[in-house]
Amino acid sequence: MRYLTAGETHGPQLTAIIEGFPSNVNLNFEDLNHQLHRRQKGYGRGRRMQIEKDTATIAGGVRHGKTTGAPIALVVVNNDWKHWTSVMGIEPVEEDNEGKRRVNRPRPGHADLNGGLKYNQKDLRNILERSSARETTMRVATGAVARQLLAEFGIKVAGQVIRIGDVEVERQELPVDELIRITEESPVRVVDKEAEAKMIAAIDAAKEDGDTLGGIVEVIIEGVPVGLGSHVQWDRKLDGKIAQAVLSIQAFKGVEFGIGFEAAERRGSNVHDEILYTQETGFRRRTNRAGGFEGGMTTGEQIIVRGVMKPISTLYKPLQSVDIDTKEVFTAQVERSDTCAVPAAGVIMENVIAWEVANAFLDKFGGDSIEEIRTNLANFLKQVENY
Repeated sequence: MRYLTAGETHGPQLTAIIEGFPSNVNLNFEDLNHQLHRRQKGYGRGRRMQIEKDTATIAGGVRHGKTTGAPIALVVVNNDWKHWTSVMGIEPVEEDNEGKRRVNRPRPGHADLNGGLKYNQKDLRNILERSSARETTMRVATGAVARQLLAEFGIKVAGQVIRIGDVEVERQELPVDELIRITEESPVRVVDKEAEAKMIAAIDAAKEDGDTLGGIVEVIIEGVPVGLGSHVQWDRKLDGKIAQAVLSIQAFKGVEFGIGFEAAERRGSNVHDEILYTQETGFRRRTNRAGGFEGGMTTGEQIIVRGVMKPISTLYKPLQSVDIDTKEVFTAQVERSDTCAVPAAGVIMENVIAWEVANAFLDKFGGDSIEEIRTNLANFLKQVENY
């Protein structure tokens, strides 16, 4: 499978096209839009989330509730477009037109200056409009489609926030369904109510100071069969693909699997997962410190991935920058932003990982229809059982 997205943060709409999705998959529109709604929630979000109530419409590839095997076209309309029609219109305007709301002061931590230099754009709005995290709307939408394919085979996706600012919560090893239920009720997507209160207080304090907060989010994928990904080429390792997908999310700066960087502090005897076997369960691991991967392939244990999100770059107490026209020092221009988007970033991370797992699933059990995939999976599971 593959997909492309298009559209700007203040443009008329965001668009995605998915190619290679199998036929005869029941696509639940409510589940699709539920993921978009989850992305907009979370304590610390800005005013944009009060304006945009994202709903995806399907413009191709689905008929009578089932995928046809043709490319799936998804569209999300930007409700705020009516206020930006002159600024973001496609028609030519005079170079000195004030309605363009030209941006000439790059914001530290953003793509503004690098993108302006790379694409030779003297109006940095042409960079920030596309590099904005608003683009992740369509990555959540495509991930929501992928999740429905995974659900057909009993594969579940969950997430939780581990840290916001200097407030850290102990990882909760709960049944996936219970973890989903509890975190959905939390404005910062944590299980621990005491930590939740501390995180909310930390977000409030940062907002009062005109500052922002980052954090750590964790995603768990349960029910994945052994053998997704491959060791035979570097670019076929599924953990590598997931790592790239996580780091492609705006503001993400690190990723780890299982015990992750903690492995550097331990001896090997306290890092690697012992292999067990019973006739009832087959091969399994005593522990899951590897986070579900060995040699770039799934082990059959839970996939456990954590991502580090830096504090959002747009500050209401802006940092110093330089005017690209005059080269004089100014404080950076301020665009509407969040104080903390870590809970929402966890939802994005869930969906970009779901896409990679679904893609690897199809690579392993490929077929043009879901019926063909079921047959291929059943044959493989029987092969594993008889190994």
